[in-house]
Amino acid sequence: MKVAGLPSDGSDEAEKAASLQERAYRLLKAMIEDGRIGPGERLQEAQVAKAFGISRSPARHALRTLCVEALVEEHDGKGYVVAGRGAGVADGSLASLEPVKIQSTPQWERIYKEVEQELFIRILFGAVRINEKQLALHFDVSRTVTRDLLARMHGMGLIEKDDAGHWLSRRITPDHIRDLYEMRRLLEPKALQKSLPQLPVPALRQARDRVVQALDCATPDSAAFDRIERDLHVDILSCCPNKEILRALERTHMVFGPTRYLFHPFLGVPVEMIDGALKEHRQILDRALRDDVDGAAQALHDHLKVADDRWLRRFEIIASTTQLQFPAYLSPAGG
Repeated sequence: MKVAGLPSDGSDEAEKAASLQERAYRLLKAMIEDGRIGPGERLQEAQVAKAFGISRSPARHALRTLCVEALVEEHDGKGYVVAGRGAGVADGSLASLEPVKIQSTPQWERIYKEVEQELFIRILFGAVRINEKQLALHFDVSRTVTRDLLARMHGMGLIEKDDAGHWLSRRITPDHIRDLYEMRRLLEPKALQKSLPQLPVPALRQARDRVVQALDCATPDSAAFDRIERDLHVDILSCCPNKEILRALERTHMVFGPTRYLFHPFLGVPVEMIDGALKEHRQILDRALRDDVDGAAQALHDHLKVADDRWLRRFEIIASTTQLQFPAYLSPAGG
């Protein structure tokens, strides 16, 4: 997404990849250099955050970077003043910032993976309580943002509310994982049988192409593997006309979380297991592309029969690990 007034290197992908603080810094710098913000005018964190549609944390980083470059100067604890003196401009008068929204994704989505990873690491050891106020303070976001994030996690079955109304993520045990995979073995093959007649062939081919590309890579990519998992177990199955099956399966989707962290020392799994899973996905999709609906469903059942062992490998990895430190927004809950 292009941002008006923001210098560009001509690459939309590079623009998207830039962090919010970097984009805010570049936009403010451009405004100063072309005179839209004049010498002697004052800038504040809250003002920049509101104008650009971001939180105060990236706004603060952007202003500090401008200060390091001597484009702005700290102003008695009341923000920053643009360096130089402009004719007719009262020293320290608040700059008039044009609203330019540079927020490309919802704020809850930007912090979701970090919170999810912290949770997954710790619920392998024990139950965890989430402090919503501390969560907002830690990421410098509003309570609305944290509520959106927690609602998403609740929908995924990762957290729940205890009797006192506090958010809790229960300990994941081997028995819990086995139960979830048993549920998947019972429901997913049936959902696949019902989905395939509704599914466009190009969608199946694209899913298979992604599997082949991943198999051709020497080192599997976590994001690519996560996409492959969701291709088969979420997107393809979403064509199932029996929505009650899909609603029941939603409660098992929390098992996909660690696939986004393949090489994490606690959440990861050995590379050879990843390779095995990819080959099983290819076999399922090959049968589906041959219109072998029952064969594809059986291959999916067989895949899920061994997939829980891959998941449970994480418990072996952490068996000799000492208790980890907790960020301020998480605390042990016992159980």
